[in-house]
Amino acid sequence: MRDQPLGGREPLGEDDVKLADQEAKAKLLRRVRRIEGQARGVARMIEEDRDCSEILQQLAAVRSAAHQATIALVRSYAKECVVSDASAEEIADALAIALSRLA
Repeated sequence: MRDQPLGGREPLGEDDVKLADQEAKAKLLRRVRRIEGQARGVARMIEEDRDCSEILQQLAAVRSAAHQATIALVRSYAKECVVSDASAEEIADALAIALSRLA
């Protein structure tokens, strides 16, 4: 990570990056709440001793939904959170740092 401020501004701390687009925020919250419901459903399936293949299928659906939520957040981050007056290299560095958190 660079010691110089991104785009001539102070570097963003982890707590400083927030979703400003209320529509994107609402969509992301809906996705996460749907994932919560799916996860509760999987827990019920386990408690009810359902077939393992059915549980695996539902866990794959939860994973896919979480992946799609992650993509939506990365897209919002790229649109809103990366300082636009930064150099292309600085923007690429900021995105690389954000994406490295997905591993």
